[in-house]
Amino acid sequence: MMRKNRLSRLIVSAGSAVSAIAAASAAALSSFAEESADAAEQTTQGSSLMTLVLPLVFMFIILYFMAIRPQKKQEQQLKDLQNSTEIGDEIVTRGGIVGIVVRKGEDNVVIETGGEKNKLRIKTWAIDDNVTARERAAAASGKKPADTGVAAAGLADEGEKKSKKKKKDGEDAE
Repeated sequence: MMRKNRLSRLIVSAGSAVSAIAAASAAALSSFAEESADAAEQTTQGSSLMTLVLPLVFMFIILYFMAIRPQKKQEQQLKDLQNSTEIGDEIVTRGGIVGIVVRKGEDNVVIETGGEKNKLRIKTWAIDDNVTARERAAAASGKKPADTGVAAAGLADEGEKKSKKKKKDGEDAE
């Protein structure tokens, strides 16, 4: 969701920059046309065409480097992440479902979710994040893995909950 929001803000800012450049070039062309009404015979058709086409080409180049290229790079990274899932990886779907990959098919994946070990079959395009792969990459680079939010969502390890409960019961008995 955050990627889409950032991308939409980038496209809006690029669009506003393009419209500002177009307005400036239109103003420059109109003032140029007014000032050079007497010199219209001297201007060649090639140079007037160049004044119209050059700002458009410049705007398309800016749009490509600010919006299209980063989006394609991000899509390629997501596709690589979706194809690199392995059995045992913890993934997050686009719908926010967290699970562990149990079986992997050609275009779908079976994940286990929750304490009851419910199994869901999802398409590979629905995988939004591979938590295990991100942790492996962070360990390889020597960085501390980022908090995935799983513990914050109350999905901590059940063994930890049981041991905490036993400790609490032991303190109450004393």
